[in-house]
Order: sequence, then structure tokens, then C-alpha cells
Amino acid sequence: MEAIVFEEFGGPEVLHPARVEDPHPGPGQVRVKVRAAAVNPMDYKIRRGWMEDVFPTSLPAIPGVEFAGVVDVTGEGVTDVAVGDEVLGWSATGSYAEYALADAALVAPKPPELSWPDAAALTIATNTAQRVLDELGVEAGETLLLHGAAGAVGSAAVQLAAARGATVIGTASTANHDYLRVLGATPVEYGDGLVGRVRALAPQGVDAVFDAAGRGALPDSIELRGGTTDRIVTIADPEAGTYGVAFSGGGSRSGKQLAEHARRAAAGELRVPVAETFPLDEAVRAQELSEAGHVRGKVVLLP
Repeated sequence: MEAIVFEEFGGPEVLHPARVEDPHPGPGQVRVKVRAAAVNPMDYKIRRGWMEDVFPTSLPAIPGVEFAGVVDVTGEGVTDVAVGDEVLGWSATGSYAEYALADAALVAPKPPELSWPDAAALTIATNTAQRVLDELGVEAGETLLLHGAAGAVGSAAVQLAAARGATVIGTASTANHDYLRVLGATPVEYGDGLVGRVRALAPQGVDAVFDAAGRGALPDSIELRGGTTDRIVTIADPEAGTYGVAFSGGGSRSGKQLAEHARRAAAGELRVPVAETFPLDEAVRAQELSEAGHVRGKVVLLP
């Protein structure tokens, strides 16, 4: 099959197309003909070797952790997923490829109302947003400060938090403020003077902070929480430990929860916007765009 691979850690230039052997599903797995593969910041961090302590990578490797596609082979013991099913989920073998393997329990039906790129964009963003909101215990009537609100995870978190009845203040560049208002957040410019701007919007204080940006916002977050690190979680700032802030880097995955997010997306109640799509052989450009940051939503590859 055609795939994107890298044989060494480094910049985007280490990525290249290659012919590799087709994967074959083991017990409890399915093989999926990939129709769309989303690009995540984790992809370039793994490619650069920055995640070896957490996610050791055997080289050569195929990047990508989420996909949408059509099941074409099922492994032993698989009963809930059938050949021909359109699904989305987590890849066990790398999704920048013609085919990917996945645990049958970690795929969800793709509603026909969702396009392939929109379906591929859902998995990681909605799962991460749900996980961190649960870790923070965000409830109705509370105020959540969300850094990086216009990104893929941030966009999902705005909508999921608002659906809980929380008030969301989202940091973003001014170009994304109207977009955040549509999603249900009150936007605020990030950077110098953030504390004062947030206090003007929430004089009663903020109940929790979700940092999806990782751009040095933790000191301001602690100040806005009254000097405590309680109920502050980051998924992006490697300095979290320095400040005593919780870093959320993983957690449980649920095909059933993903199916609910996909249902809500199909109903127009939840969306993770697709910023741009690229052919599979332009994975270098896609990861360069992702690594540069400031992407509104997801970048998606189309094999």
C-alpha cells in the first residue's frame, strides 16, 4: 500500500511517500480503507522525537492517529463491525496510509451526513475536550477560561462546555473572535494584559482553566484562579510541572462516546472545523501548517 513514512526523527523533510506491506487485522481488530486522516500536533512532536519518553516510536513509522474510512477486513472475534461499514476512530498502525488497523471497540459508525474530512477531524479533538472537561469537573453555572479556543480541541471544548451550561471565555487572536462567538464563547485577546481583560469579563473570577494552547499562559491562569493551581489543566505546556499544574496527556478511549459525538456532529450540535485538506503525498505541507500553529480547526489528508 501507499503510505507516508519516516525513518529518522527530524523536521517535516524526513516524511516521504513509500510502498509498504498491507497490514492485516489481528483478533478484535478491523482493517479500514482510509478515506481521510486528520493531522494533529502530536504527529509532528512524535516525528521530532519529542515524545519518546511517553510514546516510544519504532522506526520506520507511519504517522497519524485518527481516520475515517470503510472497513474492508475484520479480524477474529469481531461481531459489531462488518465489512463495508463506514467508520471513524483511532488508528493502531498510523493513518497516513491507504489502509489502517484499528481495535473494533475504538471505531464508531460514520453518520452519512458527515463528510469524510469532517468525520476524520472529530476523534481526537472531541475525546480530548471531553476528557479534560471531566477532569476539571466543569458544571452548569461555572465560568471556564479556555486558552487556544479556536483550535480543534478548543473548538470542541467550547461547544461541549457550553452544552453543560458553563460560561466559556476563550482566548484567541482577534481574527477568530467572531468565530468563537458563533461557537458559544466570549472571546478575549491572548498575550500581555490578559489577566485584566479576563477580570473585566468575569469579575466574579473563573472556576476552571483549560489550556489547549501551551503558549505560556499558566502564570496568568494561576493568578486568575486566585493563586492556586487547583482546577487548571494543560494539554500543551511542557512547563506544567514547573508550576505544579496538571498535564493531561492521555486517557480512556471509547467507541461509544465517539459515536455520540459523531451523532451530535451530524445533528449540527458539535463541529470541529476543517481548516484545509491535502492529498496524502503532500503530508509535508500539512504537517508544516500544523506545526506553525494558529490553525482554526483541523488539517486533513485525503489518501
